Amino acid sequence: MSLLILNRQEVRELLPMRDCMDVLAAAFRAYSSGESVQPLRTMMKVPETDDILASMPGYDGASESMAVKLITVFDDAAETVLDSHQGLVVLFSSDHGNPLAIMDAIEITAIRTAAASGVATEALAKEDASALAILGAGVQARSHFDAMTEARDIKTVRIWNRSRNGAEALAAELPPQGSVDVTVANTVQSAVSGADLICTVTAAAEPVLKGEWIQPSVHVNAVGSSTPSKRELDTDAIVRSRLFVDSRESAVNEAGDFLIPKSEGAVGDDHIVGEIGEVLSGKAPGRQSRDEITLFKSLGMAVEDVAAAHLIYERAKAEDRGVWIEM
Repeated sequence: MSLLILNRQEVRELLPMRDCMDVLAAAFRAYSSGESVQPLRTMMKVPETDDILASMPGYDGASESMAVKLITVFDDAAETVLDSHQGLVVLFSSDHGNPLAIMDAIEITAIRTAAASGVATEALAKEDASALAILGAGVQARSHFDAMTEARDIKTVRIWNRSRNGAEALAAELPPQGSVDVTVANTVQSAVSGADLICTVTAAAEPVLKGEWIQPSVHVNAVGSSTPSKRELDTDAIVRSRLFVDSRESAVNEAGDFLIPKSEGAVGDDHIVGEIGEVLSGKAPGRQSRDEITLFKSLGMAVEDVAAAHLIYERAKAEDRGVWIEM
């Protein structure tokens, strides 16, 4: 049995942001139409820490492929040369069940997470959105810059991070995008003032973005928190927004940004307008007026990894990339 091995650089080169957004849009539609299979992720917490080892299996009905991602989330990795998210994606044949490829999950996660926000932004943000605020300065901040510039014609970018040095480093490394003006903000409030798009990509456990700071007509991509006890947005931000999710099942079980306001009695399950796949399929209404605030709460789905891994595998074979081994 032959198995293809793909490293991080190969994954990055084989998964351009635009192409990833396109396959994820198809995966979202298939998931929300009941064509895909995705159990809730299994998470094991490392004793006496908040570090996590997670397993995320799934079947993507759009590409008719299946895979599992094994991923760790270690928040203190920032103090080392390692990324906070590390792991592998194993792609399997949906015909015979044999493994087809093992590939780096760091780059898949970085690209597909931002690509999901890109798909949501194309579906929900006002057409002329041009001012972007990024809260956070890690891997996802960098990849969300790429996704947002694919989704809209971005003219200005303001970056806020708890460490100003981190924000300045990110601003310096962002690739030139025409006439995009990139600056560093001293506060969250100044970063989001005048923004059309806000991406929260922090490791915060408590809210960094307040609803009172979000102006009408803004679209927010909330990405950083993925457990019931953590959130980046305060309750007012959730209440003021029309809320869309990648997976309704995941949101009502795992999204602290939604579950904490729900526990306070501020919102109910009906506050979720729909899944982004339902919006793309015309089964749920997207933006209804220019002035409303739309919010996409992203938890990350296994079918995103499956769709991305399938695209990478097919391209790798066509371009003779990677290393084949015999098992």
